[in-house]
Amino acid sequence: MVNTAIDRARLDAVATALGPRAQRNAPLGARTTYRVGGDAAVLVEANDEGDLMAVHGALATLDGAIPVLVLGEGSNLLVADGGFPGLVIGLGPGFDWVELGSSWVRAGAGAKLPVVARRSAAAGLHGLEWGVGLPGSVGGALRMNAGGHGSDIATVLARCRVFDLDVGDGTDTGPEALALGYRASSLGPRQVVVWAEFSLERGDRVRAEQTVADIVRWRRENQPGGSNAGSVFVNPAGDSAGRLVEGAGLKGMRMGSAQVSPKHANFIQADKGGSADDVWRLIEHVRVEVLRQTGIGLIPEVRMVGDPVPGPSTSTRGGES
Repeated sequence: MVNTAIDRARLDAVATALGPRAQRNAPLGARTTYRVGGDAAVLVEANDEGDLMAVHGALATLDGAIPVLVLGEGSNLLVADGGFPGLVIGLGPGFDWVELGSSWVRAGAGAKLPVVARRSAAAGLHGLEWGVGLPGSVGGALRMNAGGHGSDIATVLARCRVFDLDVGDGTDTGPEALALGYRASSLGPRQVVVWAEFSLERGDRVRAEQTVADIVRWRRENQPGGSNAGSVFVNPAGDSAGRLVEGAGLKGMRMGSAQVSPKHANFIQADKGGSADDVWRLIEHVRVEVLRQTGIGLIPEVRMVGDPVPGPSTSTRGGES
């Protein structure tokens, strides 16, 4: 919800400036892998840099800022039940494309990373196979320097294009400009990844596809399905967040419609039709309890969008509600 009259006025101004592109009170939780949460105050779907320029023009008319969120696959987001009180830019089909070269692959920000990984492997390109297990978009992967199985975006990124909504222009740049760190980058909320190019190695197609198949099998055997956002906490240096959560006796714990996965303790799952605020309360409970027992402060990898409503919730062990 938007809390002040001036915020409502600014949002109205943006929606009016965007015209039929803008959707008010648009369902947002359903656009994430958690499948829970509230609405976006205003949502616009962008398919090219022309649409991003239109958003720049709408924002430039405001006397002050409103929150902006760029949304790809929503695989690392948890939208509060109260929704997001700002402008959401959803990446549409125009950003979903893949081009293959002799030793590189270039993909739009809206392309699914697993699809890019599979197509690269099928072309005999090595270096991005690990991406098959991460259900996010290329743009989101850059924003958080996604990774797994011993590699990450920083290892393979050659260059990318980023559109700045404040400036109203796109720039081609190298990875050095993104300050890529462990599950982090310097990309701000008003910077939109347009495309990314990855430098890969040409090799044996059969071996690349076998690596992809092995990663998919390992993930199915070791990680839960259902509605979740992958790893909830960043692994501390030299340790495993899942090991710490399980060691604290929290594996299987439930709060309302949210549960620490009985299969992998660094995953929290949401029931169908459940509450995003329940998920966030459980994340906070796990973080506080691990800190109390071990002195280690876990950092959430999942990003909360909007303001969750604090409050008590019934917690139980072993998945009973």
